Amino acid sequence: MKSEVVENQELIAQSVRDFAERNMRPYVREWDETQHFPVDLFHSLGELGLMGILVPEIYGGAGLGYQEYVTAIVELSKVDPAIGLSMAAHNSLCTNHILMFGNESQKQTYLPKLASGQWIGAWGLTEPNTGSDAGNMRTVAVKDGDYWVLNGSKNFITHGKSGNVAVVIARTGAVGDKRGATAFIIERGTKGFSAGRKEDKLGMRASETTELIFEDCRVHESNVLGEVGEGFVQALKILDGGRISIAALSLGTAIGAFEAALAYSKERQQFGKPISQFQGISFKLADMHTEIEAAKLLVYDAATRKDRHEKVTLQSATAKYYASEVSCRVSNEAVQIFGGYGFTKDYPVEKFYRDCKLCTIGEGTSEIQKLVISREILS
Repeated sequence: MKSEVVENQELIAQSVRDFAERNMRPYVREWDETQHFPVDLFHSLGELGLMGILVPEIYGGAGLGYQEYVTAIVELSKVDPAIGLSMAAHNSLCTNHILMFGNESQKQTYLPKLASGQWIGAWGLTEPNTGSDAGNMRTVAVKDGDYWVLNGSKNFITHGKSGNVAVVIARTGAVGDKRGATAFIIERGTKGFSAGRKEDKLGMRASETTELIFEDCRVHESNVLGEVGEGFVQALKILDGGRISIAALSLGTAIGAFEAALAYSKERQQFGKPISQFQGISFKLADMHTEIEAAKLLVYDAATRKDRHEKVTLQSATAKYYASEVSCRVSNEAVQIFGGYGFTKDYPVEKFYRDCKLCTIGEGTSEIQKLVISREILS
């Protein structure tokens, strides 16, 4: 008999597949070319239960686990990785941070709106001069009575303009102090809080990326997440789960590129037969398939461990590192199989080729994943 988790995965996969074919595939190229962030689509994803997939039912979520979550991201990303990225950022970062570290009042206030897709969530850690060196962040929060006053900026923030609420980590202590940062919940419309420049990106262009700017932004102490000084420690725990979602995004991107190349290789005729019958192409397809299957095992192993509430620092970094690199290798080979057509926008693989690169950068570069992995296995 199938387990409940497997049945849930199959139902979610089919449901998301149907949704993506109907509501996404016809618009992928248009969204990409215009850098349009389809907010209405995410409201619809909320109705489908995907914007609060990890949120317990008491807060309006689907109450499912990481295996189901990974499955949903993979299916979205097979059609448009940009949509998979935004769905992952909303769930893993903003929503999950409030779920994991918020008090009951904060959960009751924000989770139902986020889980329904009525609100879109953003998460602010990265700054212009502090990518991986988050301990030296320059966005500072200073206590003033019952309020904290924030000044500084964040960049590369998914949904920085369209997001209704953001979880922002600001420095409240000494530079470099791991206990010197604090997480705040800040709603759009708060005085002194605004979105800056929207990035013009190589790929993932339908996923909005902007700056966040804080100019004497006053945030009430009731909007502190967890304890003062715990922000950076919280962020590291959030990233453990977030890297599983980026691994799933990578996997979906790779599968999308592979499926497009496989179908094309069966249709494209050269010398009187499909190019899939030539060893040069068939061996490429064999390598692509094998690497995808290996990545899939790593991704779902990390998801399973996360559902068991095990520590997943090593597994999530391993899955994210391997799957993101596989995504780029597979997308590159997909373009090669298409030949000249793979270099045009008439076929989907050039977009997978552009999109995949973000997977090796977001939520920690491949080099940072190696650092995390090596520290874990040497500790």
